[in-house]
Amino acid sequence: MSQQGYVATPPYSQSQPGMGGYPTGFGPPSSQPLYGHYSGTPHSYSTPQPAGTLKSAAPVNPPVSAVSPPSAHNPFNPNNLQNGFNGCQPQRFHSPLPVSSQGPSFPPYSNSPPASYQGPASAASPQQVANQFGSMQISSYGPGVNQNPQMLHSPPPQTSFPAQPPQRMPPPALPTGPLGPTASPVGPVGMGSLPSPPPGGMQCGFPGPNASNTGFQQQLPVQTHAQGYPSQQRGGYGSQLAGPQPSFPGAFPGGPAQLAGPQQKKLDPDSIPSPIHVIEDDKTRRAGQVYTTNMRGQVPPLVTTDCGMQDQGNATPHFIRCTSYCFPSTSDMAKQSQVPLAAVIKPLAVIPKNESPLYIVNHGENGPLRCNRCKAYMCPFMQFIEGGRRYQCGFCNCVNEVPPFYFQHLDHIGRRVDYYERPELSLGSYEFVATLGYCKNNKPPNPPAFIFMIDVSYSNIKSGLVKLICDELKILLDTLPKEDQAEISAMRVGFVTYNKVLHFYNVKSNLAQPQMMVVTDVEEMFVPLLDGFLVSFQESRSVINNLLDQIPEMFANTNESETVFAPVIQAGMEALKAAECAGKLFVFQSSLPTAEAPGKLKNRDDRKLVNTDKEKTLFQPQTSIYENLAKECVANGCCVDLFLFPNQYVDVATLGLLPLLTGGTLYKYNNFQIQNEGPHFLSDLRGDVQKQIGFDAIMRVRTSTDLGFRATDFFGAIYMNNTTDAEMAAVDCDKAITVEFKHDDKLSEENGALIQCALLYTSVGGQRRLRVHNLGLNCSSHFADLYKSCETDALINFFAKSAYKALLSQPLKTIKEILINQTAHMLACYRKNCASPSAVSQLILPDSMKVLPVYMNCLLKSHILVGSSEISTDERAFQRQVVMSMGVADSQAFFYPRLIPIHTMDTSSETLPSAVRCSEERLSEGGIFLLENGLNTFLWLGVSSPPEFIQGIFNVPSSTHVNTEATSLPELDNPYSKKLRAILNSTKSKRLHSTKLMIVKQREKPEMIFRQFLVEDKGLYGGASYMDFLCCVHKEIRQLLS
Repeated sequence: MSQQGYVATPPYSQSQPGMGGYPTGFGPPSSQPLYGHYSGTPHSYSTPQPAGTLKSAAPVNPPVSAVSPPSAHNPFNPNNLQNGFNGCQPQRFHSPLPVSSQGPSFPPYSNSPPASYQGPASAASPQQVANQFGSMQISSYGPGVNQNPQMLHSPPPQTSFPAQPPQRMPPPALPTGPLGPTASPVGPVGMGSLPSPPPGGMQCGFPGPNASNTGFQQQLPVQTHAQGYPSQQRGGYGSQLAGPQPSFPGAFPGGPAQLAGPQQKKLDPDSIPSPIHVIEDDKTRRAGQVYTTNMRGQVPPLVTTDCGMQDQGNATPHFIRCTSYCFPSTSDMAKQSQVPLAAVIKPLAVIPKNESPLYIVNHGENGPLRCNRCKAYMCPFMQFIEGGRRYQCGFCNCVNEVPPFYFQHLDHIGRRVDYYERPELSLGSYEFVATLGYCKNNKPPNPPAFIFMIDVSYSNIKSGLVKLICDELKILLDTLPKEDQAEISAMRVGFVTYNKVLHFYNVKSNLAQPQMMVVTDVEEMFVPLLDGFLVSFQESRSVINNLLDQIPEMFANTNESETVFAPVIQAGMEALKAAECAGKLFVFQSSLPTAEAPGKLKNRDDRKLVNTDKEKTLFQPQTSIYENLAKECVANGCCVDLFLFPNQYVDVATLGLLPLLTGGTLYKYNNFQIQNEGPHFLSDLRGDVQKQIGFDAIMRVRTSTDLGFRATDFFGAIYMNNTTDAEMAAVDCDKAITVEFKHDDKLSEENGALIQCALLYTSVGGQRRLRVHNLGLNCSSHFADLYKSCETDALINFFAKSAYKALLSQPLKTIKEILINQTAHMLACYRKNCASPSAVSQLILPDSMKVLPVYMNCLLKSHILVGSSEISTDERAFQRQVVMSMGVADSQAFFYPRLIPIHTMDTSSETLPSAVRCSEERLSEGGIFLLENGLNTFLWLGVSSPPEFIQGIFNVPSSTHVNTEATSLPELDNPYSKKLRAILNSTKSKRLHSTKLMIVKQREKPEMIFRQFLVEDKGLYGGASYMDFLCCVHKEIRQLLS
């Protein structure tokens, strides 16, 4: 059956002279047809396979229902040993696959410019364009599909557009040229009978330039082909076209341009794919259901959908999400599609309370069972043979002997009779207790430690920060992390204060008063004491509380404003090294370290470098000292969490390198004031101390190497000492590592692609453990299988991390060109190989990637990539580092913020109001909207906000009386206040950072800050609107297909 994706009509149909400021071509003209990825070898685009070579056993995208009932036959014992949602029968989802995407592994960013795809813009008169607007036809782009090409008949909703007089206008949504402004009057446009979307996609197109036809024209039904997809010969990709490349007005590389002419008719934004519709459709189909992992290659629910997870042989999406759950079988296929093949792994992800925790397997002195050749751990992919005496490794096919202690007979279907009694045989995720062979120096590790290192310079004392930290620690230390069954935490704590010198404190339990030892020689840092520095809080509670009371008083009259930084980290690492334990440093720093000492920094903030080839130096460390120090920290299991309180430039790119490379977290509070930022800082500190964490960790990702692919690149808060092992001084439940894969050989469709992630770490109780996650993916030689198994949220996570990593070595312009170019290649390959024949003026998107353009545009407009000198360098560096360790859910919310209409909330219901699209058009004068993206939270008040809501939320009669300086809501005893505060608390619990609330009123100056997060509109600092970017991408696709 032929597969059709989302099809859009002009204006994203004609070749554009320039849309939204994106470049028309990328790099110099190529001397040969190119279809390469980054620095990969150029590949001539091959003709698709003839239809007869494709499988015809079943349609590629069969019709689906909302949720299929569970099969009557349950292959799993009802008393299964399972992780996951308790008390539910396993079931599969046959619903449409959620957005996702994955692709080949290639070198990230090359020094050579990408191929140029040049060609003249299609000629079209303004009258023809006007006619196309008037006859535009749009079908539903929802994920529900219909196998039979039947027409859906519904009452035609009428939409009319008032005619606009000719006028001069600022940069329009669409440029002059083939799609230039048209003066043709626009009559009423009606929707006639619409065809059902073809399997796997959506369609909207222009039937033709008929001026008299103002209604939507009915399209031909989708053709079906018994032998699979018809071969569609559109010419090789990348063939060189003649013609000049006009520049784009405004936005990214170019500057704004004023275009004169009569105003255009505006295309209805509802006619293009909406992330909100995709999210809500997935919730409708899968929310509240139980997703079981008993089938290889299943596409899970979106990260925004709340549903139960049940482990039945593959790791749940809590731990691993992939860009595609079906890998292309060959490297040539991967290079043609350019869909990145990657997995986003959160090895210590939090498991919801209604799901079973991971089982811990202890084989005693024998330790975990492993393959002799590839060292993969025992898992459900191992096949037992010869009556259970041997097993064949699923990763390398090596046949291994089963040791006597592990022997068990097989049943009538060749499965061990203890299958359901051993988590490592029946579950995708579990833990092993490691033996001494997995420990440093073959000795069991000591319990880890936390060291709190407080900057007591003048600014921190004056702001009250030092006293705030000390007061909070007296309460917080009672909640240190502990093992599940332990009564008290085994962790130890230590304390250091510093400015130009360091002060260590002896808080041994038998002392009446804490003792301070000062180290003034910061050139050769050493720890002046060992005994009494790291202690149990339970044993030394009174001495520690005494110290925390004294610290603010001891430095109350300080005039010292200079600080050191590198010696502070060095001291903490040496203390942990001397105690022979791993641990974490909590460092509270307020200013640039300018005191004479190793690691002294200067102010190098030069925004004139923005959008030049030297811009990358702003994100590189100022000195190599910090990278070398980070390497030492990782080797000694010393993680750094850095809390910054800057009033001016502090060189986040350099100081932040330590938390980034050691597995730590960076927090930043600009112009810190206790009444505003204090509650959010304390919330972050509590979460940071209490979160689930592992120390001295090393992670390796094994793949079915004999079957043809391997892990090639890693992105995250990690240190790579070699090409295979990701090392982390600590890893917590929020950290995600994105791993890219590359083909070595052809993959077998029968065996699929197998992934095993093994994390070796020390628990908070000092036990060495191995956490193992296994996932099986499908493989296919058909592009349609690849595209329908993609997950766009994971795709954007990968693109963001790879682009942010490339920022250290590539010009910003090159990175953005590569992102746009690859987006166009991915979508062009889908159209060439999967979509049914259609007019070249139509934009066709795969159903699983229909929101890829809007997400990609959000990435390009992010503070890091937008390239504006109005955004501080520190803020860009901070956001870059935060994103590098984000999981899929966090990156999805960050790039496409949630905009919630609070004025529509039902105070009698527990459900949240449905979000709306992030665009100014969705705002209303009579509305109240909450916008949040994980780092920022805004409450926007329209000029005519409902008085009852204003009274209920703020206890004032109208929005004009609302104090916009407030950073939190008053706690009032009424339904409006309780409901909104519940929404804020629910949102806060899901995010990495606590954010202060910013209240903005319509038409007041602070509203401009809010509007930069309306990501579907044109960016305030540059960047195209969603509509313009769609035009830009479609132009590139057409050039590739010409």
